[in-house]
Parts: sequence; structure tokens; C-alpha cells
Amino acid sequence: METTILRTFIAIIDEGSFSAAARRMGISRSICSKYITDLEHDLGARLLTRTTRSVSPTAVGLEYSQRVREALRMMDAANEGVRAASGHPSGALKIGAPVGYTLKVLQPHILRFTQEYPEIQLEFVLDDGFSDLVSDSFDAVIRIGNLEDSTLHARKLDEAEILLVASPDYVAAKGAPQEPADLLQHDCLHYTNLRGTGTWPLRRSGQVIFQRVQPVFAANNSEMLHQMALSGRGVTLMPKFAVAGDLEAGKLIPLMSDYRLPGIPIHLVYATGKLMTAAMRTFMEFLLQSPRG
Repeated sequence: METTILRTFIAIIDEGSFSAAARRMGISRSICSKYITDLEHDLGARLLTRTTRSVSPTAVGLEYSQRVREALRMMDAANEGVRAASGHPSGALKIGAPVGYTLKVLQPHILRFTQEYPEIQLEFVLDDGFSDLVSDSFDAVIRIGNLEDSTLHARKLDEAEILLVASPDYVAAKGAPQEPADLLQHDCLHYTNLRGTGTWPLRRSGQVIFQRVQPVFAANNSEMLHQMALSGRGVTLMPKFAVAGDLEAGKLIPLMSDYRLPGIPIHLVYATGKLMTAAMRTFMEFLLQSPRG
């Protein structure tokens, strides 16, 4: 029996529908349905209960799925053991990552990785939101910020230095804030994915101040805020990796240097209880060993 049929059966149970399972498996819904019809015919038992709204396993189907999961897990572990021992990791690898950090920092490392490991089919999905590791079928996601979900594994890749910046034109017109409370009198450009509604964290002498701001503009995309700041529209918080070139060219100016902002950790996050493939392990070790300065 082909393992693709068994994986499709498991996908239907996990997703709760033939359509979602077909998308996960990269096949048509009709083929997905045929796989299950053939499987039930071969076994002589109904494995799934179908309604107009959902699909669920029968009692026999549930017991069968548990044994199939274990069999697939053992087979995958055996295959990955051979791939790891051979020194030639291969297979598909889907990674979710934030746009700016990937383009500004990771891109040269990704290019080098694809050159060194051509048998790994690497797919990067760039999104500044918080991608769902499980439902979006990612092998791992790169997340900027403090992690809250303790059910996931994570390895720290980097720490982003955060700066308060504005353009020279803005500073000439509106002046430069000197103290946290001054921000209430300035045009603030707010990143909505920042934790802490309507406040910016500022540190001085070991004390963190969460300063309330009144944004004139907000967005969940850091590059949009970056362009707004370059255009002289206001003051914003930006990771240093995103604005280093602009600071060097004098297009942006760092503000309130006495108040160092807390650095933001950057992690590679992956699910617990899931077999780490040779491709995933190779990718993680590659990133951990790649210098980012």
C-alpha cells in the first residue's frame, strides 16, 4: 500500500475535511476522495464518517489511524536516519519568516544554504504577521519578539537592536524628543505587532519605561513605517538592521540615545512531538553557525 494514501488518510483526520487535506497533500480533492474509497475497499471497513459539514473517523478508523501514525513515524525516522548518516539531507522544507529581517539579514545566508544543500527544496513564506506553525504546515517559523507559547521548541538566532529614529527634515521642523514624555508631543509612527498596546519601551539605568504614545499612523508592516520615517512623517522605532544604511547616509537620525531600547530576541520556532527531519536539522544548524553582524 502506498504511503501517500496513508498520509492522505491522516491528513483528512487532522484537517477535518477532504478539501483541506487535499491542499495539504498537494493533490486534487477527487484524488483525495479516491484514495480513501480505495483504502476502505481494500480493508473492507468504513474508516470515515462523512457529513455535509465535516469528516470524522469511525471507531475502527480512529484505531487504525493511531497505528498508521506510529508506522509512518517509525518509517520517517528510519528514512531520516539514513539521510543524516549519508551526509546528503534532502526533502521539502517550509519556513515562515518576517519580511524585513529575511531580506536585510537572512537573504545571503539563504542563498548560500541553497547552494550548499541543493537536494533540500526550501520554501520561504514571508509574512510580518504571526504565522500558525501547525495549521499552515510550516516546519519552522522565525519570530521576532518574546515568545509566549511554551508548547513549542525554539532556538535563539539573533537579537535585534532597536532604535528611535526620524528624518533630518522632521527634526528640523518638529525638534527632537529628549525625554520619554516628549513623545506625546511628536508624530509617532507605530508598529502594531509590537506587544503592549500604545506604548513604547525605553530603558535607562536598567529601568524600563513603557511610554504611552499617540500614533498619527500605524501599520503592521515595518517597511511601510520605514518609508514614512524617511519621508519625514514622524518618529518611529526600527530595528537597526533595517535602517543601518540610512543612518550611515544621514537619511535618518537616531534619537534619545540616552534611552537604550531593550533588544528583541529572534528565534527559530518549531513544533514539539514532530520528527525533526535531516533537512530541518541541517537548516537550523546552518543558521545557528552563520555570523550576523
